[in-house]
Amino acid sequence: MCLVLIAYKVHPAYPLVIAANRDEYYLRPASPARFWEDHPQILGGRDLQHGGTWLAVDRRGRVAAVTNYREPSESKQNLRSRGLLVTDFLFSHDTTQDYLNALAARVKEYDGFNLFAGDAESLYFYGSYRNRPLPMQPGVHGISNGDLDYPWPKVTRGKQALQALVADSTSLDPESLFTILLDRSMPADAELPATGMGLQLERMLAPVFVTAGDYGTRASTVLIVNHNGRVDFAERSFGPGGELQNTVEFEFQITA
Repeated sequence: MCLVLIAYKVHPAYPLVIAANRDEYYLRPASPARFWEDHPQILGGRDLQHGGTWLAVDRRGRVAAVTNYREPSESKQNLRSRGLLVTDFLFSHDTTQDYLNALAARVKEYDGFNLFAGDAESLYFYGSYRNRPLPMQPGVHGISNGDLDYPWPKVTRGKQALQALVADSTSLDPESLFTILLDRSMPADAELPATGMGLQLERMLAPVFVTAGDYGTRASTVLIVNHNGRVDFAERSFGPGGELQNTVEFEFQITA
């Protein structure tokens, strides 16, 4: 997933709002979001290549999302899929902080990653390059494939749109968040990050919603948790060229 936007303890009615785009090769098999047959307490899409996921929530209200940390020169082989970080957390009965503290001993098992984990009351960020959990502060946050809140154009644009939405809306719905995630605006070259991939690739990956040949935004996912513990979850799946293929919506009450 290449963009995660979070409004955490900002809106009086919705302590946790997440809007995220997963960018991936179209040929990599994945299933749309649903409650998993083998783990029916977990809701999310699924990577059918390695069994992990990019964003998921469980009936306890625990949620996790992962993005890659872009470091082309550091890519390694035969490591665990970063999507398993999400499933491992949701399978766990450890507290979020205990799970992330233990992750420090295993961080070299993965290529670089950014991980959000927790719930509406206590949310943490863990970057493999930091190698320690960071409690999230109330506010609107964003991350792509760099550091937390680093001002890549898509992060800045997404955060501004989410900030405006939560400031102006007494109630939130998935459609308004999907609008943010569908932004295909192209920033100027001078605004692009320099991550060692070359200007052409930086341009292709720069928009909030990516369409880049055999690679692009595969899923847009929205999660809204209200102050009464109700979860609204919606996801749209896309094919080549950004063609909408599937939409799913779920609603459930958090249980202990």
